[in-house]
Amino acid sequence: MKSSPAEDFFIGGRHMKRHEARRQAFFLLFEQSLHGDTVDELIDYANEAGSFSIVEDGETVPVPVDEFAQQLACGVEQHLPELDEIIGKYAKGWSVKRLSRVCLALLRLALYEMKWEDDIPVSVSINEAVELAKEYGGENDAPYLNGILGTAAKELQENG
Repeated sequence: MKSSPAEDFFIGGRHMKRHEARRQAFFLLFEQSLHGDTVDELIDYANEAGSFSIVEDGETVPVPVDEFAQQLACGVEQHLPELDEIIGKYAKGWSVKRLSRVCLALLRLALYEMKWEDDIPVSVSINEAVELAKEYGGENDAPYLNGILGTAAKELQENG
């Protein structure tokens, strides 16, 4: 998937795409679901350990958690009860506790973007979540996410 110029940004003098920032935010949220640490604590741990990296000129170079990833992960954390309520509404037959951690982290991330990040098109939020689900989730996660997010998008458009 090719990103638009608005979907690209720079970090530490390096060019990075928002897709990579979303991946970082997803990892932070996934990790939070496992251990319950705050996003700020996880960011500190990741930066200290050099947990994130990019490949530059054939070499793997550690990078800090970027600002966009921090913004997304902290936003999800701030709105967690409301996000889980939205997920519970659309995940028919599934409680939030029964969803896989991958699915839950991606639903929270995409729904946060759709509801609180006005500069991000809803279609981008949905597509990014689906792509990350294909990469990190089970075989049914991507279509499941697509269905929930598509339904939520329609209602968010109607109700604001």
